[in-house]
Formats: sequence, structure tokens, C-alpha cells
Amino acid sequence: MSSILRGMQSLLGRLYDVDVNYDVADFLVTDRGALGGVTPANDTRLLDEELLLAETADGAGVSLYLDPGLLGRLERADPLGKLTEGNLADYCTALEGVSHFVYTAWRLERDASVSLLELETQAEVDKYATTVFLLAHQQGGAYPSQVHSRLFDRVSFDARLEPEQYARYRTAHRCAAHYCRRLERRFVRRGEARIEALLRELRKFYRLGSAAKLCHALA
Repeated sequence: MSSILRGMQSLLGRLYDVDVNYDVADFLVTDRGALGGVTPANDTRLLDEELLLAETADGAGVSLYLDPGLLGRLERADPLGKLTEGNLADYCTALEGVSHFVYTAWRLERDASVSLLELETQAEVDKYATTVFLLAHQQGGAYPSQVHSRLFDRVSFDARLEPEQYARYRTAHRCAAHYCRRLERRFVRRGEARIEALLRELRKFYRLGSAAKLCHALA
């Protein structure tokens, strides 16, 4: 399983041209019991993925929780080898966690702050971008044109979310959907893509701060 998570980290690193001096596998937690006292007491959801952050004397403590059942399914159907409708949801869940880890570590290494809304918005963009490039690689270079509708049009939000959480997830989804639709229209058409221009835009977006990122997404 470590190889799949490292593969996702490597995919994000290549996509955005970023280096993180930490291995996501070293920060993986799979025992839900270890989350006691870390997650909010009023959050009763049993999440398959969660990035845990805590201030420490040395700076920040980071852990990534992924459900062992999710990891087992990914081992049996590795999406990095073949991404299909059957493993897409699990891929997106795990990729979201790795995205949170990479982006947080990259920002912290630069003594830059990161907001929860920024984190969620970037993860939504990451899921779209990595899926497009991964499918293109697996399909011999043909860039898929239906990724946006598959990832952004069939979405529902957990009814147990607190109002603040719901607002954050909904805003992140709206911003990312708008931005990725613009990417698709500008750079991906009829199975072809302007790769260099697309990469330049994605890397520019990745390096924007919270407010600038959201403004750029909705421009």
C-alpha cells in the first residue's frame, strides 16, 4: 500500500513541480482508535480519510488517516495501474488525503499559512488534474473529455456536516468546478490537450495563497 500512496505523492510532485521532503507513508495512520482526542467531539462521522494537524513545540504535527478497508480495495485494484469506474471513488478519497498532506507539508516548509478552504479547493483541483493526466497516460496519450462532468456533476454532501463544514465543502466544490471547467475549455478539447500551457496554469494556481487562489478560481 505504501507504494500506491508514494505513487500518488510522486504524481502530484511531478504535476506541480514541487518537492516535499517527507514521505506520506511515514505519516499514515490506519487505526481509528488512535484518533480519539484528536477529532472534534461533535463529529460522529466515520471518515475514510482525514488529515490531522496539531501544533507542537517544534512547529506542527501531521498525520494522515486512511481507512484500512479503503487501502485494501486499492491494493486489489491499483488505480495507478488502471483507473476505472470501479476504483475511481476510492482513488479520489485516497488522492484527497495525499493532496492534503503534500500541500500542507509544502506550505509549512515555506512558513506559509494554509486555510481549510484553501486545502479543500486545491484537493478538488488535484483530483481533476491527476485523473486527466493519469487516464491519458493509461489510454496511450488520448486526453479524456468527460472527467469534469464525472467528478463535479454527481456530488452530494454528508447530511451530518456542521453548517460551517457544509459551507466550506460546498464553496470548495463550486470554486474547483468553475476553475476546472475553465481548464477543460482552454486546454483540453476533443481528446487533445495543450500540455505545457495546462501545466503552467496548474503550477501557477498551486502557488497562489488562499485569497488569491479563490479569486483566480472564480475569475
